[in-house]
Amino acid sequence: MPVIVIGGGPAGLMAAEALAERGVAVTVYDAMPSPGRKFLLAGKGGLNLTHSEAMGSFIPRYGARAGLFHALLSEFGPADLRNWAKGLGIDTFVGSSGRVFPDEMKAAPLLRAWLRRLRGMGVVLHARHRWKGWTEDGRLRFRAPAGEVVVAPEATVLALGGASWPHLGSDGSWAELLAARGVAIAPMKPANCGFDLGWSPHFVERYAGQHLETVELAFDGRTVRGEITLTESGIEGGCVYALSGALRDAIAAQGIAMATLDLMPDWSEERILAALSKPRGSRSQATFFKRMLPLGPAALGLLRELLPRDVLDNPVLAAAEIKALPLPLLQARPLAEAISTAGGVRFEDLDEHLMLKSLPGVFVAGEMLDWEAPTGGYLLTGSFATGRHAGLGAAAWVAKQGI
Repeated sequence: MPVIVIGGGPAGLMAAEALAERGVAVTVYDAMPSPGRKFLLAGKGGLNLTHSEAMGSFIPRYGARAGLFHALLSEFGPADLRNWAKGLGIDTFVGSSGRVFPDEMKAAPLLRAWLRRLRGMGVVLHARHRWKGWTEDGRLRFRAPAGEVVVAPEATVLALGGASWPHLGSDGSWAELLAARGVAIAPMKPANCGFDLGWSPHFVERYAGQHLETVELAFDGRTVRGEITLTESGIEGGCVYALSGALRDAIAAQGIAMATLDLMPDWSEERILAALSKPRGSRSQATFFKRMLPLGPAALGLLRELLPRDVLDNPVLAAAEIKALPLPLLQARPLAEAISTAGGVRFEDLDEHLMLKSLPGVFVAGEMLDWEAPTGGYLLTGSFATGRHAGLGAAAWVAKQGI
């Protein structure tokens, strides 16, 4: 029997490619009607494949797992990923933020080219096959349209994703199957997620869906510049996602996370104070702020939502709040809404090849593993890298067994 890869996302397909490159027969099983569903949706607004920053800045994005990813990305890192895409006929470019995108900005052309290459390498894909665990004698079970399918592979690579966006196939149901086999699973939590603040109905009606452009969000000694979207329940966006792990953990420990928001990062507090200290005359507070400061309607609405009127009437207090507006974050949005998943299979249960110590011949890759990284290309790069490493590990395992 061939090596079985379960999961047709970036990690699973990369594992399949690594195996096929070494002459190992590979079959990929995926629960969805077609592979790469989450990959395609993630690239709908422009596929952020990786990031161009130096490795000295890139590696720390993986937080507590930075040491592990230093080794993984030295094997297959951002530059390797761009060269790999070029080999598929997909040129990439570096955007103004340092993020790397395909020239066409879409995921579909890359995925189509990749699947063509995999088929040319002999990789077989079975869609609509949902993994249901093992039989008593250790064979893999799948629920398929024609009934149950049972196979006995030479090795298995699990790349089933986390538990976010379950409608695209990553529902985390694998955790129960692995836990029943004694595999240690760190609790799965939302990562790269939004947070609730508890807006008033008036604020939701007027400002939900609007953006705060070029702001800086700060928490626990870190400051991230970017854009924030005001949602019906709170906030989301790139700079929120970059701090989501720390914010989430603070809420879990303390019941609340008090972040601060600089609404005018390119203006000093002194400059704002000078503008607000000018005579207001008969103008309303809202009209005066609009005239004196380059703040959009959403930013002005946020100030009125979170601050008492007397604070906004005081130039000294108002200037200070505009530079460090307290945001009391009450809870992370549900895991199903998150972009990615923290938690999963603990690395302590794996060997250096990402093989489960308790299940020889079974390898794990991608978001199933207990790590997290921000959006911006880091999450996707990590998934590719772990997929390739697990695939290489499975190929070495097969060779070692002399199969």
